[in-house]
Amino acid sequence: MSWTDICAVDDVPLLGSRVVRRARGGDIAIFRTGNGSVFALLDRCPHKGGPLSQGIVFGERVACPLHNWTIELDSGCAVAPDEGCTVRFATRVEAGRVSLQSSTLSEQGADTAILDASAVVTAA
Repeated sequence: MSWTDICAVDDVPLLGSRVVRRARGGDIAIFRTGNGSVFALLDRCPHKGGPLSQGIVFGERVACPLHNWTIELDSGCAVAPDEGCTVRFATRVEAGRVSLQSSTLSEQGADTAILDASAVVTAA
């Protein structure tokens, strides 16, 4: 399995996210929990497609900013009574760097920019 370096783990704020823009297949939101765990989901709520990267991260969940659906970061699935899942992507953190499985990016196309609401960081 090969990996693509995306950014420094510190580029993803605690209880926050960054977005990997892809040419096709939808953007990927990379989340970092309060304890430093890193997860990646398709940046689209399974309910109405809201941008999960703009939601509130709490524990190992994110609340969609549109209708407050709660999505589990480890599975991408909504918490009951809501139903539905978004795609989860394999991540790796080594030596302070976040990587995504290369096939995630190459099979569906990706730019190398990591974005959030306030800054643009170029992936190494």
